[in-house]
Amino acid sequence: MSSGCVRWLLNHTMTSMFGAGIGYCTSASRSYLICTVRSSVTASSCTRTPFCTAAGSSENPPVEKRKTTQDLRARASVTAVGRKIPQRQIQVISDTGENMGTMHRADVIRLMDEKGFRLVLLSEQKDPPLYKLMTGKQIHDEQLKRREKQKSKAAPAQVKELTFTHGIAAHDLTVKVKQIESWLEKNNHIRVTLRAKRGQPADNLETALEEVVHKVGVMVGFVSKPKVIRDGQAAMCILRPPSAKELSQKGKSSAADLQTAGSGSSQDKSVAGTDAAGASVQE
Repeated sequence: MSSGCVRWLLNHTMTSMFGAGIGYCTSASRSYLICTVRSSVTASSCTRTPFCTAAGSSENPPVEKRKTTQDLRARASVTAVGRKIPQRQIQVISDTGENMGTMHRADVIRLMDEKGFRLVLLSEQKDPPLYKLMTGKQIHDEQLKRREKQKSKAAPAQVKELTFTHGIAAHDLTVKVKQIESWLEKNNHIRVTLRAKRGQPADNLETALEEVVHKVGVMVGFVSKPKVIRDGQAAMCILRPPSAKELSQKGKSSAADLQTAGSGSSQDKSVAGTDAAGASVQE
């Protein structure tokens, strides 16, 4: 506020209070009025500032609610809910996978105490919510399975490149095969390319590449089987580690082969025994 405005305000206040001009006021009254006007001006200016708060104001500044973010890893984990079951009626699956139907939470808690089970939430969206009774060992094993599954998803397989010419020396081919085996053990994919030798006809490259794959000492799977590329000048395939299903099928076939071999050897022994008995009779 400028000095002229303050002077006019003082004059107007003194005139309204004493009915006279500024000359009729004593020095004491004049100083009292100046202090009063200054305090009123200060108070009015303070109320206009954004940092001032009225004495009788009961309004509180709005408090922003913190957003609760759910941890995806916690959602995917297997944890027991304990004895505090929020629902009154729940659907229960036994530790062996049998559907026990809808049960009261008191009966479920009693069963947990008797058998030493733990209760795990499977689906809260169903009506009633679906729970499963599990032992501590079952929960531990399930957690390990899910961790391994997350690791396999999080780490994509690397693709290695291996290119060589058809008709290379046997020693060099052995080195290439050993390299393929090493990469497969590290869960890598291998793109194998067999090129035709310069100046020679590119015949049977696909068959030659299949023979190279058969020389690999470990079981392999195919992302892409051997095929001819580059207008017949090369053959290519992409190898990968075998899946669990392929390994189980391989184990079943190996067991069947061993059983067949065992039955064949027993038949040979029986035939040999029969021949020996016949020879003794002839004698």
